[in-house]
This record gives sequence, C-alpha cells and structure tokens, in this order.
Amino acid sequence: MKQIITTVLLAVFSLSLAAAKYSIQKLEPPFWWVGMYNTELQILVYGENISGLVPHIEYAGVTLQKVTRVSNPNYLFMYLTIGQDTKPGSVAINFLKKEKIEISHTYELLDRGEGSAGRIGFNTSDVMYLITPDRFVNGDPGNDNVEGMLEQANRNLPGGRHGGDIQGIINSLDYLEDMGYTAIWVNPVLENDMPEYSYHGYAATDFYQVDKRFGTNEEYKELSKLAHEKGIKMIMDLILNHCGSEHWFVKDMPTQDWINFGGEYINTNHRRNTVQDIHASQYDKKHFSDGWFVKTMPDMNQRNKLFADYLIQNSIWWIEYAGLDGIRMDTYPYPDKDFMADWTCALMNEYPDFNIVGEEWVNNPAIVSYWQRGKQNHDGYTSCLPSLMDFPIQEALSNGLRAEEQRYGSGMITMYEKLAMDFLYPDPDNLVIFPDNHDMDRFFTQVNEDFDLWKMGMAYIATMRGIPQFYYGTEILMSNSDNRHDHGIIRSDFPGGWDGDEVNAFTGTGLTGQQKEARDYTQKLLNWRKDSDVIHHGKLKHFAPGNGVYVYFRYLDNDVVMVILNKNREAVQLDSGKYEEITGGFKMAKDIITDESYTLNNILVPQRSVLVLELE
Repeated sequence: MKQIITTVLLAVFSLSLAAAKYSIQKLEPPFWWVGMYNTELQILVYGENISGLVPHIEYAGVTLQKVTRVSNPNYLFMYLTIGQDTKPGSVAINFLKKEKIEISHTYELLDRGEGSAGRIGFNTSDVMYLITPDRFVNGDPGNDNVEGMLEQANRNLPGGRHGGDIQGIINSLDYLEDMGYTAIWVNPVLENDMPEYSYHGYAATDFYQVDKRFGTNEEYKELSKLAHEKGIKMIMDLILNHCGSEHWFVKDMPTQDWINFGGEYINTNHRRNTVQDIHASQYDKKHFSDGWFVKTMPDMNQRNKLFADYLIQNSIWWIEYAGLDGIRMDTYPYPDKDFMADWTCALMNEYPDFNIVGEEWVNNPAIVSYWQRGKQNHDGYTSCLPSLMDFPIQEALSNGLRAEEQRYGSGMITMYEKLAMDFLYPDPDNLVIFPDNHDMDRFFTQVNEDFDLWKMGMAYIATMRGIPQFYYGTEILMSNSDNRHDHGIIRSDFPGGWDGDEVNAFTGTGLTGQQKEARDYTQKLLNWRKDSDVIHHGKLKHFAPGNGVYVYFRYLDNDVVMVILNKNREAVQLDSGKYEEITGGFKMAKDIITDESYTLNNILVPQRSVLVLELE
C-alpha cells in the first residue's frame, strides 16, 4: 500500500512539473560591470516556478559557480565569477528543463566609467545640502500622480505627497552652486508604493527603481552628472534595516527568515545601547536589532547570507550606476552589526576613497564613536565606516545657545565639554556636523526664532571641525515653531518650488528682510568656506568659555581663523592676552562677514554676535 501511495504521489508531482509555467518577473541586479574589485556576482531571479529550471551560461571570463534554491520555488539565486579580464558584452543566460531552453535572458556586462574606482567621496572641503525631494521643487507636475501607484498627490496634507521631484533639484543646481553648497544629500528616492505617508522614501518597495513620482533612474543619473559639472557631489540616502510592507519580496518571501521574526510585526525596543552594553540580555539585543520600526516597515534579516549579498550588491550598483560620491546610511545601529561591518568593508574595498556617513542618533560620543573605522572597541568590534552624524555636537550646540550662561554646567560650556570628548573618535574631522535635519525641529525653531543665536549656530557649523550639513530652507529661517516635532511641517515645501507660490526663496520675492539677510549671511559664509584651506584641513584649538564668551581657532601653518561667540546682551572687550599662545605674531584681524578690521589687542565683540576673523 505504501509503495502504491508513493507511486501515485510521484506521478502527480511529475504531472505538476510538466504543467508548470515559467516566467522571470525580476532579475536583480539588472546589469553589472566588468573590472570590479570583487569578482563575485549574485543574481536574484524571481518568477513563477523559476527554481525548476537550470541556468546555463557560456561567456568568456564568466563562470557560473553555484545555484542556490530556497523553499519558495519562485526564487533562484545564481553566483557568477567575472574575471578581471572579462570583456563587456551581452551574456546569454539560458534556463533549461531537461536540456531544453525554457527561457533565455540577455544580461549586459558594461564597461566601468573612467575613474570610477578612484572617485573621491565627500570630505572636509564640502558643505552638504540636505533635500527632501517631495518638498523641495516640483520641476515636473506631470509625474505628481502616476496611474497604478497607491498614493496620489495632496499638497494640502502635511503627511501627503506634494509633488517635488528630481527635475526640481536639477532646476535648482544654479541656486545651490551660488549659495556655496558643494554636495547634496537627497532623502531616499527609491520606489515607495505604499498606501499612504510614502513621500519620505523610507519604506522602499523596489531597491532598483526610482519612484516614478520623483522621476526615473535615468533622471537620477542625470542629476548626478549635472551636479558634478557644477562641482557638487552626490550623496544617496539608503536604508538597510527595513523596507516597505508592499515590497514584492515581503509579499512573497524567499525564505521564512527573510524578514525578522518570521514576518510577524514585533516593534523594536529602540534600546540601541544594547549593542555596546556588556551586561545586556540576549532578549533585549534581539528586540532592538530584529524589531520593526512600524508595522508598514518590515525589519530585514541581514544574517541571511543570500539577503546580505543582495543588499551589498545593491549599494555598489547605485554607486557605480549613478556615480555617487557618498552614502548616508539610515538607522545605522539597527541592522545586524556584523553585517554592517561586512557592508562597509565591501564598499570601501571597491571604492577606497569613497565616504559613508552613518546615523547613530544618540548624544553620547562613546556610543557614536564605537562605529567609526579605526576604533579600538572593548569587544573587538571593527568596521570600515568612515563617518558618522555628530548628534552629540548638534544637541550641545542647540542646548548651549538657548541656555542661560552660568559658570559651570550650562550654556556654551556644554558645547566646550562635548567637543572635549573628541578623543573618543578615531577621526573626529570626518564627522558630519549639522544644526538640524529632516527628523528634528528646524534650527530657527530650536533657538526660539532668535536671529542672533541662529547666526552664531550657522557660523559655528561652518567653521567647526568636521563636514557641515544644512537642511533645505535653513538658510531662509524656515520654522515649525507652531507645530513642534510635526514631521510634515518640519518638511514643509520650499517657497518658490511650486508655480503660484507667493514667496520665492530663489529670487527673494516675498521674503522678509530678516530672511534675505539670513540667506545672504549663509551665502557669504559658505562661499568663503569653499576656498578656506585652513577650515578644510586646519587643526582646532578652543578655550573654555567664560562670562558668556566662547573662542576657538582653526590653524594651518601661518593661516589662522579666530571664531568668537558672544551671548551677552552687551559688547565685551576681549582679553587678548588669554590667546597669545596662538595669536602671537599676529597684530590684525578681519571679519569675513563684514570685512571690518580689528586690532588683536583691542577687540570689542558686539553684543549677541559671532565674529569669524582671519588673522593678519
């Protein structure tokens, strides 16, 4: 009886195979390049019953090393070796069944662009401009609504899609160049085909396609090309921790462990300190790194080797395709930390002079520094991550400017003490410093719309060690004071980015006198910084704040810049003798904003002001 049942089952299985239909719906990456440092290439093939076929390749220099099948028959993973001498061309991938070709796919191997491997990433000579594309400029109203996509435009809804796009950024490159920005960090542009609240871009539903409401892959590549022609670098915002719940490989998972907790929504505990905590429980560690942000953002399992390879290759693909100069990695500590080490090292091995900045949103430099390349950690953990967002300095700046000055513990002393912890970082100069970003109150709001404090903060970020980043609209005092912490308002539309806007920040039409002054102040500061080698490469020396005054210097050989912040409500006569160890040999100083000259031994610092002085 047992033998009869087995025979029947085998017959049914054979009939089902004979009746199977084969198709390729996704093949990723869609193409690749010859001459890459890493010669291994994983190709994910997705389609109905595709695992029932046997791939075959005959192309000089290309070897099909292995084929991996998983529990879901709609997936097949191919691993190729592409020799260093392989020529570009069209590779025929035949998918066979009993030596009969069922499907044939042409896979392109391209030649790498000139200088691709040696591209120079963003560095201390740059100033980043952070753009939320949906809220910046609507350059192509024709793509505001796309048939078949789940969410349509609604500019009246703070959390809705407003229509900003890649063409809008292209149209604004002259403005960015004139203002003195040398790099743009654009919030995620990958497809987010989610039912609602999709404008922000952090719930990707396709890792290889730009969202059609922003434009096309080709337009994104064109933006990078045109930006480079103006001396502006391109930084892509990527997320390896989570994706959107509508992603095709979430709705039809290759394996049960593709998404953490087996695809079941369990929220992260956000206890990021568990990564470094020598006393942390495994329960807390797992619920931090494996937990989901929200139900619509499934947490991806980077411990799955197939998924890890997929994600690493996707990042390299975008660098090579779009000619990127950097990556900003969202929620850096949340994915598996060993994978993040593998990811950073894979990218930096492929592009040794590239730069990557990770987001670790804590105000403790001991935690932030843990992730930076070259750090000697208590647990032996190492990575190849060059840069991090300097949240400790951001918080110290915001709090220090607002707080009343006291002798100990508050006011600008908090800025001094936080900076004094730079010894924890292997490379503090490579940190990205900023007054605000897309996830926090606008800087003008943070300083309670105090224009004097705003100017101090802007000058501080432009002259401090590190790589400055400013959020779009900071230069015209955009604010969310009436709606604190509301992301939809924080990411308001840039005035002048839409036809019919009564206020236009590009031309100045409708701006208040203070907003125009702020824009001019930012422009002068950043264009001066653009050509200031001492700010790019100089050392830093600061003096403990006292009596409401904080002084620090940037110096390189005989080039010295002195920055003085005075929070007092009256002018202060500076004690010149205090700074002789660095000012000795200089007699005069010139303010880079007002062009006013000062005698070094007789500097009267105006009330509630900042001076940026070049010593002569």
